[in-house]
Amino acid sequence: MRVHVTDLKPGDYLDSDTFSTRGIHVLPKGTQLQRDEISKLILHGVDYVDIERLMEKPAFPDRTSIIQKVTHHFDTMTVGFESAYMDALKTGSFNQSLVDDVLQPSLETLDKHKDVVSLLLLLDHEDDYTYNHSLQVGMLSYYTATWLGYTKQECYEISRAGYLIDIGKCRVPAALLNKPGKLTMEEFEEVKKHTTYGYEIIRNSMDDNHTALVALQHHEREDGSGYPGKLTKAEIHPYAQIAAVADIYSAMTSPRVYQSKQELISVLRELHTLSFGKLNARTVQAFIQHLMPNFIGKRVLLNTGDMGTIIMNNPIDVFRPLVQSDGKFLDLSRDRSLMVVEIYMD
Repeated sequence: MRVHVTDLKPGDYLDSDTFSTRGIHVLPKGTQLQRDEISKLILHGVDYVDIERLMEKPAFPDRTSIIQKVTHHFDTMTVGFESAYMDALKTGSFNQSLVDDVLQPSLETLDKHKDVVSLLLLLDHEDDYTYNHSLQVGMLSYYTATWLGYTKQECYEISRAGYLIDIGKCRVPAALLNKPGKLTMEEFEEVKKHTTYGYEIIRNSMDDNHTALVALQHHEREDGSGYPGKLTKAEIHPYAQIAAVADIYSAMTSPRVYQSKQELISVLRELHTLSFGKLNARTVQAFIQHLMPNFIGKRVLLNTGDMGTIIMNNPIDVFRPLVQSDGKFLDLSRDRSLMVVEIYMD
């Protein structure tokens, strides 16, 4: 079967050796095509290839089932955090067992879903920011810990710490948390206390100093510019370094009362910049390296108003991908006037 490269599907097999227009041998016969191989064909200017397509079962029902299951766990995690938050507000502590009972089965489901970008897009709604944000930070902290090679138990502990980083906000006046305008210096000082409040609440609720330290330190920065302790690199707990990356990424990509959400890839570029002195460089590198492949195949809206699909990540500038739109291939690393302004579920 002879098909155009844009019609190839992951899992197709090449039925013959494939060469570029310059005669360069690109891929041998029998190669099973995945996204990287399809991107390679496009990069070499190959238009048509001969393939053998195996019969497949329809994927849609399975995908729908997975999304439903993940969405159910997201809802459960949100309700679980809200319950812990309200308990902390009323009594100064929460039930650790309740948190574990909600979080453990949810992470087992997320462990089977590696497309983190799709999960973030599923969470793209304007529910209560604090609850939704805590869910995202717990999830992103979990994935980042796995990418950094932590043990299964450590990944769970890091995720739980990320999930609980903002529990101290229950003691901050809601009027400040929901203020649409810029905070005064006095108001900001009050909001900053959520880190120490969180530390105290977690110490009252759990025998886990690591989790308490993450709540205390997740706004610390390696150059000493953070709060509340103005700690420097060596003084910040490794778990807090992970939660800080997840916290910033979630905050910048979520709609808030005082700012619009930012596009997912552009925020990764900002994280990259912050890795030079503010955030832990190894953590940011792992975060970007593992998240970027998830964007391949996603539909995007360009600043021109055109819709397209991300075909591959650009080796020249990883934050400006190759996009196919209306039968054309647009290299955003070369045409700097083009920008992705929105990303959608594939």
